[in-house]
Amino acid sequence: MAMIAENLSRLKQTVEETALSCNRDPKTIHLVAVSKRKPVLDIRSAAQAGQIIFGENHVQEAIKKQKSCQDLNINWQMIGHLQKNKVKQAAAIFDTIHSIDSIELAEILNRALEKISRTMDCFIQVKLTAEKTKTGITPENLPRVASHVQALPNLNLIGLMGMPPFTPDPEQATPYFRKLRLLRDELNQTTLPDNPIPELSMGMSRDFRVAIREGATYIRIGTLLFGERIYDHS
Repeated sequence: MAMIAENLSRLKQTVEETALSCNRDPKTIHLVAVSKRKPVLDIRSAAQAGQIIFGENHVQEAIKKQKSCQDLNINWQMIGHLQKNKVKQAAAIFDTIHSIDSIELAEILNRALEKISRTMDCFIQVKLTAEKTKTGITPENLPRVASHVQALPNLNLIGLMGMPPFTPDPEQATPYFRKLRLLRDELNQTTLPDNPIPELSMGMSRDFRVAIREGATYIRIGTLLFGERIYDHS
């Protein structure tokens, strides 16, 4: 417990120092604690140390954890790929989804939310590379998809999410983070001028400093907070 609290304190300090070094307000940067494959005890430790936002990749795992943490003030966010057959469950438990990667998924999620009288913040996941393992909306299709998603009444489009390819040097992620920021800025100017989206979900343990420099407002941190992943879902 003490280790996680210390890690969280150190992370917050690093985020603040990095933000100030590039003339940004640290309060505009939200830390998402990536708790996938981590035990409930670790989540409770981080929450008790002041962490509020937790990111999960798998719906069933998140359901179990949410039931065990009902006494805590936690904002649960879906950061992994959402399968269409899990949408109904996801609509009931998550506060935000970072990975809208098709109009079809957005529409299915919107209908599920409508049935339970909920709304949800969301990000569109943008495909920043040609890697086949990466999902997301291609930049050329982004304006059409963003317009469609923003028109859905039970989804509140707040930003874009993207992941650069793995590189040994975090600095090599710079052009990908910059690309996502420029795509958002262009989208706001040309497609969504009446209701611009402010957020950028990008950057993880290895490269979050670079991401902050390029405009990240949500950073997804797992290893630096919790240590290496394990497979205990308890």
